[in-house]
Amino acid sequence: MDFPKLFLHSSLLVLHFAFSSSKDTITINQTIHDGDFLISRENNFALGFFSPGSSRFRYLGIWYRKVREQTVVWVANRDDPINGSSGVLSIDQYGNLVLRSYHNQKVPIWSTNVSVEVTDTCVAQLLDTGNLILVHDRSKSNVWESFDHPTDTWLPGMKLGLDRRTGMNRFPICWRSADDPGTGNFSLQINPKGSPQFFIYWGLVKKLIWHEKDGKWNEFRSMPKSTCDPYGHCGTYGICDPDFLGRRFECDCLPGYEPKSPRDWHILKDASGGCVRKRLESTSLCGHGDGFVKVANVKVPDTSAAVWVSTNMSPRDCEKNCMRNCSCSAYASIDIARKETGCLTWYGKLMDTVHNGAEGYDIYVRVDAVELAEIAEKWNGFLKRKDRLAVLVISVVSAWFVIILFTYLWLKKKKKKRVRNKWNKRWLDTIGSVENQVEVENQVEGSMSHPEIAFFNLSTILAATNSFSPANKLGQGGFGVVYKGKLSNGKEVAVKRLSKDSGQGIDEFKNEVLLIAKLQHQNLVKLIGCCIQGEEPMLVYEYMPNKSLDSFFSVNETRRSILDWRKRFDIIVGIARGILYIHQDSRLKIIHRDLKTSNILLDEEMNPKISDFGLARIFKGDRTHEKTNRIVGTFGYMSPEYVVFGKFSTKSDVFSFGIILLEIITGKRNNSFYEEDFYPSMIGKNQYGFSKVVPVSSLLVLHFAFSSSKDTITMNQTIHDGDFLISRENNFALGFFSPGSSSFRYLGIWYHKVREQTVVWVANRDNPINGSSGVLSIDQYGNLVLRSYHSQKVPVWSTNVSVEVADTCVIAQLLDTGNLVLFHDRSKSTVWESFDHPTDTILPGMKLGLNQRTGMNRFPICWKSADDPGTGNFSLRINPKGSPQVLSIGV
Repeated sequence: MDFPKLFLHSSLLVLHFAFSSSKDTITINQTIHDGDFLISRENNFALGFFSPGSSRFRYLGIWYRKVREQTVVWVANRDDPINGSSGVLSIDQYGNLVLRSYHNQKVPIWSTNVSVEVTDTCVAQLLDTGNLILVHDRSKSNVWESFDHPTDTWLPGMKLGLDRRTGMNRFPICWRSADDPGTGNFSLQINPKGSPQFFIYWGLVKKLIWHEKDGKWNEFRSMPKSTCDPYGHCGTYGICDPDFLGRRFECDCLPGYEPKSPRDWHILKDASGGCVRKRLESTSLCGHGDGFVKVANVKVPDTSAAVWVSTNMSPRDCEKNCMRNCSCSAYASIDIARKETGCLTWYGKLMDTVHNGAEGYDIYVRVDAVELAEIAEKWNGFLKRKDRLAVLVISVVSAWFVIILFTYLWLKKKKKKRVRNKWNKRWLDTIGSVENQVEVENQVEGSMSHPEIAFFNLSTILAATNSFSPANKLGQGGFGVVYKGKLSNGKEVAVKRLSKDSGQGIDEFKNEVLLIAKLQHQNLVKLIGCCIQGEEPMLVYEYMPNKSLDSFFSVNETRRSILDWRKRFDIIVGIARGILYIHQDSRLKIIHRDLKTSNILLDEEMNPKISDFGLARIFKGDRTHEKTNRIVGTFGYMSPEYVVFGKFSTKSDVFSFGIILLEIITGKRNNSFYEEDFYPSMIGKNQYGFSKVVPVSSLLVLHFAFSSSKDTITMNQTIHDGDFLISRENNFALGFFSPGSSSFRYLGIWYHKVREQTVVWVANRDNPINGSSGVLSIDQYGNLVLRSYHSQKVPVWSTNVSVEVADTCVIAQLLDTGNLVLFHDRSKSTVWESFDHPTDTILPGMKLGLNQRTGMNRFPICWKSADDPGTGNFSLRINPKGSPQVLSIGV
């Protein structure tokens, strides 16, 4: 059962009341003649006399002022037009708005007709909402308003439905025609009877938005959307299917019923006459073997004739309850708020049943014993036919499955062999190109031939790694996974399995084989051999039992304690020797381009060895630098000129070495977040501290200006009057402000990009601060607290929530949705958010209403005035009681 949305609101709802004596008001001694106008303060609406379409009659109405196409939203004398331009609007001696004609001053054409106690101070004002109000100028209390008497237009802020306290029923009624705004035949009403339901009895409802560029109204939403939307389209006991493409007619009868007029149904396609029960005279629906038939996934019938038996009753008990009453024609067992199951029963005729797909409910329609027997017989016959058909289908499908499976396996084996041969040839060609390159370089440099490389069979690698068992996995990089292995001679190795999905697999393989095989140094990892069988080539290295250097920068204190200052110094020196070798002392001048702690391996004696030369580049001749358009490497370790301009040289590796040096000294990983600081990298954190602690004159630290995130505050930070939090995309700002002409200060959130300050949330709305002494911070209990310098002990405002872990792990952040959230930094769980405590504005993403689980009720409350954001007299709430419904009823 669909619960309609009964509240129309824009994404920004600001309840604003303002009164003035400008051109938007008339007093008891003023008049509005034909040709005069009232214009609302912001020029949104105008009130005056007009003639609709081709009509010559004059009417008093309200229309959009800024819209070029005159769009009338309210008419006073819709059923009593004025002949000619003799109309005059005024406030009479009784305090009522009165419309008269010069030709007949005694009999008013239209009047507000309300009882006003004090008449000498009454003022009529046209608001920017399009509402014409009659108020006491002194008390500002409303005597009458046009929003209580809509014509054919439903404006934002207008209420519809029955006010049970006053008895007033507000609903719009359409015009008779485009030339006549008189009372038409269709209205939009909320039916106060029955259970929650949405009906369109007849007519058309449109929601329009003015498009300034096109200069016309664009239809945003309209009803009805399908042929089944109008009320009772298929008559009594009929059911409508909006997806009737496979049939010739959208209407059908409920089980146990047949068309009342077959001719109207099958020839005229008119089902408004509905259906009648089969065997109406010969069988009974009470105590003679009758029962219920399930009709699945429907919008339930009109609930005006339905009764809620209980909001907590099982389906079986609901069926028994309906069976005991001979007048009960159907029942439904419906989930209520996904917690309990209620019982809804119908008495009398079933009207407006519609198929609703997966979102519908199941209803059970009462039928006689004969109908039950016929349905059971049809079902049994269907099952028998289904069984015979199933045997035939299974036999045919099984035979085809065996044939297809055999063909698939044969083709797959053939393809796999072809692909394997192709890849083997490709990698053999790669090795050939490597050997040729080495020979050429050797000839140029006049050195001895390249070192021998062992070639392993795939079976040997599989046996060594236990078929690449997850238990042997050492780590994973950008080009593949590394496994620990043990050769038949007992030697432990590390096998790097290059991924076939990597676009750089071939280049990395060539670099690894060419460079590491040629380079021999105690601080470079040794390449033992390779395997080029299959689609994923593999490289075999010497095994490093102490793994990579970054594994020591973990939360495991035992592992971290192994790195004393002596070992750290030796590791730094070893890395420097390895870099010096590839830059200067080797036969090839090589730039590594991916130096980082995870690529520094440690042997049994904690000697460092540089690994992973997949991204390395060879510098020939006397070249000192190169440039590339393809930036590869690890952020946080790449030099600025390489990241920004693509330039790299030996200095690029020196920069990476500097980052590694900082990591070794601090024992912390780069690019990791630590609760005691907000620096996104080691450089920002240590650019000041290391100048005092580590006097290394040759260490060049490049500093980038990072600041703590301006959209967050932590427990050691404060927001003073004049400071701001700005959301990441600059959508919203948080700070102190003074509304209107007020001298008090409030903490609030407003749109940052909108020139006119539009406040959407206020923290201390009922406790203003006198002067600019406000300070926002997070206290020792993990709460956001607003205090004044004049009274530090008593907070002005606080989130007042219970935080389990309050020490250094609670952060407040202003999101780009306008939501201020307080959360645990470790678990990222939200402790408190401003969206749960709205002021007077509903923002996109904000929830309203009662949370049945937590008991929290979210609703906005208007400001007291434009100068005072304190709690006002009006709020927007969703009433959890009663049965909300919207009806469009023919008049």
